Amino acid sequence: MEDVYKKLAVHLDNTPGGYPETESGVELRILKQLFTPEEAEVALSLVMMPEPVEAIAQRANKDPEQILSMLIEMGRKGLLIHVNRGGQDTFMFAQFVVGIWEYQVNRLTPELIKDFNEYVPDLMKTLEKTKTQQLRVVPVTKSVTTELNIMDHEHLEELIKTQSKILVAPCICRKEHTMVDKGCGKMEEACLIFGGGAYIYENRGIGRTISQDEAIEIVRKGVKQGLVPQPSNSVKPINICLCCDCCCQILSNIKKTDAPAKIVNSNYQAAVDQNLCTGCQACEDICPMDAVEMDEENILATVNTDRCIGCGLCVTVCEFEAIALTNKVETERWEPPQTIVDTYMNIAREKGLY
Repeated sequence: MEDVYKKLAVHLDNTPGGYPETESGVELRILKQLFTPEEAEVALSLVMMPEPVEAIAQRANKDPEQILSMLIEMGRKGLLIHVNRGGQDTFMFAQFVVGIWEYQVNRLTPELIKDFNEYVPDLMKTLEKTKTQQLRVVPVTKSVTTELNIMDHEHLEELIKTQSKILVAPCICRKEHTMVDKGCGKMEEACLIFGGGAYIYENRGIGRTISQDEAIEIVRKGVKQGLVPQPSNSVKPINICLCCDCCCQILSNIKKTDAPAKIVNSNYQAAVDQNLCTGCQACEDICPMDAVEMDEENILATVNTDRCIGCGLCVTVCEFEAIALTNKVETERWEPPQTIVDTYMNIAREKGLY
């Protein structure tokens, strides 16, 4: 039984998102809570491409009829990606993050939360191994000016207006922190899922379908609460997360590094016009990365560009228009891959997986 979970952990580690081994074995404890031994064994025969049950059964040396119901149940539990198109069921291996973990939003337990939070520091080390990240940061709409060299795929509201199917789901990060009495109180219904991903969530009973206008209103509400917009890292995103720096496992761990700006994929950074700055400290208070600091006399704000991730939240609270986003220099600008498949191919290449 132990051996099948070790094999599954290795299989997950060979995905772009990774699933590194630890000395404590916490990654195996997590898998044992999610997968039965039989499910873990079948998962070993899945690949990151949708396939019919016959292809999986042949690889697993099983009878297709024997494993079909198990695969469907694993899809319901969020342990794989199950899509039914034209009456044909297809199944695909899912990486742990972003993937299996997010699908557990309705299946969280205190023990699973405890083990996941123990594992997060090891899991997040994978972020620093690649230039391409799974998510990127785009500026909040209120901070965008005509001076910025901004494309439609960097404009929050334009991203939403291109979507025909939108679902809003609970933020698993804030939900799990709330369940163990460590929540921040910010809005929980804050993950926007688009297109095919929205149908997958809907079929699992996660979240609810909303209109473009509702989605834009959710983003605006999130920005007022100081949440950072993070779409999936492609020109055509499959989701937008609205993240806080306290519960979000990605932002909170990036915040602990010396230079968050060198990890996050973003094209902007804040700058202060010290002739207009009044030293009110509003920008310092809202900055999720502690990138804004007061000078030695505590009179004027300054921006540490190694820490600024270009979200623009600081701009939204400055009553004196003393702080604004500027374009990063050309050599530091980020051009996202066209699709999420391209994103994961980039990450896999950078990790040397092929």
